[in-house]
This record gives sequence, C-alpha cells and structure tokens, in this order.
Amino acid sequence: MRGMVAVLLGLWFGTAVASSVWAEPARRVVSLNPSLTAILLALDGGAVLVGVDEFSARQQPAVSELPRVGGLTNPSLEGVVALQPDLVVLVPSAEQRDFRGQLRSLGIPLLELDPLNFDQVLETIAVLGARIGREEQARARAQAIRVVADRMKDLAPGRAPVRTVLVLQRDPLFVVGSGSFVDDMLQLAGGRNLAAEAFASPYPRVSREWLLAAAPDVLLDSDHDPESAAHYWSRWPSLPAVKTGRVVSLPEGQVTLPGPYLDRALELLAAALHERSRPPAASGPGG
Repeated sequence: MRGMVAVLLGLWFGTAVASSVWAEPARRVVSLNPSLTAILLALDGGAVLVGVDEFSARQQPAVSELPRVGGLTNPSLEGVVALQPDLVVLVPSAEQRDFRGQLRSLGIPLLELDPLNFDQVLETIAVLGARIGREEQARARAQAIRVVADRMKDLAPGRAPVRTVLVLQRDPLFVVGSGSFVDDMLQLAGGRNLAAEAFASPYPRVSREWLLAAAPDVLLDSDHDPESAAHYWSRWPSLPAVKTGRVVSLPEGQVTLPGPYLDRALELLAAALHERSRPPAASGPGG
C-alpha cells in the first residue's frame, strides 16, 4: 500500500493519545511519524529533532539531513538507541507493537499520539508543544486553525453542501469515509462527503462501481501518480465531476496529513468545493 494511505491507516488502527507527566522539556527527540514531525517543525522545534522516519525525511526538507530510523513497518531500534533520545514520538500501530515494548524496556521515554479527528489534531499540537517547551507556539497555531474553522461554520448557512468524494488512492481505490479529521474538514468546508454516508470506517477501500453510483459533483483526488487526476478520471465520463470539469488534484500532504496547518487545508478544500465549474481538462499524463 502506498505511503500516505499506509500512514492514515496507521492512525486509524492506533490507540488514544497517551497521557504523560514530565519534569522538563525534551531536548533530543526522535519522530517516527510525518505528521508529528511537521507539527514539531511548525512549533519551532526543529532544533530538538535528532532523528526522523524515512517518510518525514523525504517530505520535509528541514529534516532531510537528519539520521533516518526506518518507517512504519521497519523502525530501527538500533538506530533510535544510537541517537540517545530523551523522547520518541510516534503514532502507535500494530506493526510497531514489539518495537514500542523494546523502547520501554530500555527506559527510553515514549509519547504515543493518535490524532484521528479534527479536535484530536488540535490536542496533539498542544501536547507536543508542551512536551518540548513550545506552549505559546502551540496555542497560536491551534488558534489560527480555529479562526478559519469558525469562519467556515459562519459561511455554512449561506451555501448548499457540495456532493463530493475525496480519493486517497486510485488503485486499489481508497477514499475518505466517516470519522477522520479529513471528513471533519470536508464538512466544515461545505462538502457533503458521500463516502461518510456510506461507510463507517475513516478510510474505506471501495469499488469503482460504488464511486460511479455515488456520482459526486466534485471529485477530489490526492493520489500522486504521475498521471493527472483530470486525465485519469476522464475514463469515466458519466461522473458529474468529470462532465463539469470539477476533478481537483490536491497538493501532496496538504489535506491528508494530520499536521499543523489544518487552516490552510480548510481554505484549500473550500476553494476546491465552491469554485465555478469549468470545461473538462484535455491534458495527457502528468499534464
């Protein structure tokens, strides 16, 4: 399964936010999750990061030169121990159960965070900010997100919800269902998430037939295959979103990562959902 879908499913299968008590801020942090890495960087915490997962290193230029300690399915215990961290932050997953137990047995402090819905992402920002001594930055970042969310709520009575589906991955086909932070944002931005009405899980795998029957008016596509979203979905011209040219490609990680900039994600989703229809694009692969 490709990167971002695997990360999101890892969030879903995790556990609740861990509660911890600490005497002083962490100074040597290893992050094993790209969303947590992004939050730490947004809170001016780059100086405390001493190691990151492979996905973070590829996605975040600010940490690309830091030591890499594996990924979701292959974390390196030796690599983490060698960095002598006073804190390891991660999203708990079934794949890392033994790894987490080994860290605990070695006495390495561990902070497990599982931001599934919108409010939990805000809570994660606060917890990480407190843990590295960046409470003020965390409050400011969370408040910026709340301001945009409140503005979206104020706009809701004046506009009809837009029938939409957000595709995470095309083949196999995964979409955003109910209960996740992305679903929360779709609703805040004025969308009617058709997959949330049909599936109880946050990130269900669905059939092409279901998508065609759902007939979204706007199709949001976050798959990062080189073939453009507009060209790929033009294979199914009966889709209303294809007929009206409202297939929208989402920038990598800007909506599907439960990170520190949900305010920007909300603005992006609102623009995608409520812009005017336009003629279908005729671009080829990658165009």
